[in-house]
Amino acid sequence: MPHRSPGAPGHKGNYLSGKVIKYYRPRGSAEVRHLIDNGFQAFNAGRLSEACQIYTEKMLTPESDTTVGLTIAGALTPAGLGGCVIEMMERGLVDFVISTGANLYHDLHYALNFSLHRGSPFLDDVELYEQGIIRIYDVLFPATVLLETDLYIRDFLVRSKIEGAMSTSEFHYRLGLDLLERNPGCEEYSVVAQAAKSGVPVYTSSPGDSSIGMNIAYHELMNGGTLMIDPNKDVNEVCAIILAAKKNGCIILGGGSPKNFYLQGQPTLWEVYGIPKGGNDYFIQFTTDQVVWGGLSGATPAEAVSWGKVNPGGLPDTVVAYVDSTIAFPLFCEYTVGSTHNRRPRKELLHKRDAMVADLVRQARAAGDEKPIQSEPPEVDRHR
Repeated sequence: MPHRSPGAPGHKGNYLSGKVIKYYRPRGSAEVRHLIDNGFQAFNAGRLSEACQIYTEKMLTPESDTTVGLTIAGALTPAGLGGCVIEMMERGLVDFVISTGANLYHDLHYALNFSLHRGSPFLDDVELYEQGIIRIYDVLFPATVLLETDLYIRDFLVRSKIEGAMSTSEFHYRLGLDLLERNPGCEEYSVVAQAAKSGVPVYTSSPGDSSIGMNIAYHELMNGGTLMIDPNKDVNEVCAIILAAKKNGCIILGGGSPKNFYLQGQPTLWEVYGIPKGGNDYFIQFTTDQVVWGGLSGATPAEAVSWGKVNPGGLPDTVVAYVDSTIAFPLFCEYTVGSTHNRRPRKELLHKRDAMVADLVRQARAAGDEKPIQSEPPEVDRHR
């Protein structure tokens, strides 16, 4: 069989005839709330119901003033879940995001008006390759979508002339501003653009592990670009956000690197900087992984207590629902939008990063002057 690279001319048949995948925006369905409150009573349905109640009745109340971090792993934006993230950011219900770079890259397809289609996971992938069609399980799109998105990123890097070391939150902010300028209104169907508009910092725990990182590498190699994504800045910014919060809580979709990147913030504070902040007050995770394999995505809140990542007194306010995020998260967001606490003033942490990092430096230096760095987790209230 002669070699033909993806995207080469070829008859595409009916592979792209499926419905276009659009970002779903939750509307606060009373029927969904009734189902979750009354029908989801036990097993993982019960855990999903519990997650909804912890989020809406505790984390989002004005008294708790919880800083909410959302971590995203898995191919969720290609599946249309970016709309749920946009709705939550626009309503002030998510304060910062840590995502795989792939989710942000595929989000750009929507911002640039490219189409992804519903398909089937049971196709001939050799034939798809020959016809220039990319498959993500049952999501299908032409390889030209990748090429055109790559071209936009490289063009942005040249036009913006951004240089030097910066955090991923700063890079994504500038990318989001460019999307808003070139395609007004795209914040309604782009996570990156909405985050820039809403002041929500967006981090990538492994910036080189995506097509965005690949194109940044190309820019350095071929154009002599000096842009450098600095993971140290990311670590310190996330730690500063956690330190500044009255209470901390997380919503973890899947697990993987974004999950750990968020949860490591608490040990970084007490273990490395000597600041006894204490663990997370709230912990919600949707995952299909099991704890018995020892993998990060299956690590429970109870295990996280031993690391100082979760407050032992807060264990009643933690829940893991073993369910696919593409099922759980839209239901969770639909329930939330229909709840009493369905909107909060945005914290706009994106614009407060410098001040929060400065406070982190001040407290770390004070801790270093007063005593040696702690060798064990801080004391916490076990009987809140």
